[in-house]
Amino acid sequence: MPLEIPQNSVDKIRALIYKETGMFVESNKDYLIKTRLENRMSALKCGTFQEYYHLLLFGGNGEIDNFIEEMTINETYFFRDFPQLQGFADIVLPDYLEGKRQRGARSLRTWSAACSNGCEPYTLAIMLREVIDDFQDWELRIDANDIDRKVLQHARIGLYDERQVKDIPAVYKAKYFIETAHGWKILPTAARHVEFEHMNLIDHASMRRKRDFDFIFCRNVLIYFDDDSRKRVVNMFYDALAPGGYLFLGSSESVGRISAAFTLERKAGFLSYRKPLGK
Repeated sequence: MPLEIPQNSVDKIRALIYKETGMFVESNKDYLIKTRLENRMSALKCGTFQEYYHLLLFGGNGEIDNFIEEMTINETYFFRDFPQLQGFADIVLPDYLEGKRQRGARSLRTWSAACSNGCEPYTLAIMLREVIDDFQDWELRIDANDIDRKVLQHARIGLYDERQVKDIPAVYKAKYFIETAHGWKILPTAARHVEFEHMNLIDHASMRRKRDFDFIFCRNVLIYFDDDSRKRVVNMFYDALAPGGYLFLGSSESVGRISAAFTLERKAGFLSYRKPLGK
């Protein structure tokens, strides 16, 4: 028999999620909160909401992290939103690399913020190796973080099913993956550029440590935040970028209403946000 979870309990959980993550769960997703509550309460054999809520606040057993991981959405795959990635590779990257070469720089730092199961940072690693002709002369590093420890474990293993690899060009799949009995395993040639880290995007101390990135990808994440959380995160992204660096968001996301610090660039049908040079 389903547990009876009153509305005021759902509202308490909504407030707790927002406090811990910056994500605001709209009322039309109350069913999602209730389902996740039922799952965790059943797993822990909690007979009442108050018993479970006490565990969330004072249990000291990491249950708050377990619940947040239940709430996060990790639907992603390799080469997602390919037109934007193609524009990055064909238009943004060549000019940016040339500017670095002229300054005698040979390092490139990219950040995949809220990287989920690793599809995005590994995609970026493959693209950088393929697009940069002299990539062996460059120090390529991709920082990848997520709030969900389970998906980070998946990402570090680097094993993916057919659905997740369906959009990888065949030549790249043959070059950077090996097929196993359990799925497609990414090879060390690409994986070595990626470093995974557990991190919360609204953790100010962790975000302040992120500096001097050339590119930040945070796609289809800010849609789950309210304006206040978006503003805080976007401002910290601005601080984390090197002068002239780029921020890439999802196709339905924009910083227009929350920050005037970036320069909006429209190229080949996609948008990017650039930190002005000298800033």
